[in-house]
Amino acid sequence: MLNFLRPCLPPGEKLLAAIKAITLQVNKKKTSFFDVYVGLSENYLLVVECEDRQYLCSEYKIPDWRKTVAEDLGVCFALADIQSCVIKKGIFGAVNCALTMRDGGFIKLQMPKRAGLGGGMPNHLANREQILECLRQY
Repeated sequence: MLNFLRPCLPPGEKLLAAIKAITLQVNKKKTSFFDVYVGLSENYLLVVECEDRQYLCSEYKIPDWRKTVAEDLGVCFALADIQSCVIKKGIFGAVNCALTMRDGGFIKLQMPKRAGLGGGMPNHLANREQILECLRQY
């Protein structure tokens, strides 16, 4: 996760919390179900896809022409650019966050209660709460 998030951090910023989440919608019109890493620094929110999708089918090498989160919105968002954040309870303890940016961008994320099988990702719940606490201000 850190290998994906660190290159996207602006200079001088340190990652405070990070979790694995799912995008549900991008720009209010496009349904999206991509696994992403969500990171929080002092001044920025990062949303980075977990892996590059190059082909829909590796056997036939069909190119994946779907738009990605990065192409639609970018990956690094200044917290000051968040216009609003609507947080609602999802299924199985997940939390859905609908973020509207001042420039009109929109992304809806689902942050699960647990991440990974078994015990899950270390500190996931604490990191999720830290990210949510920051987003509740908006």
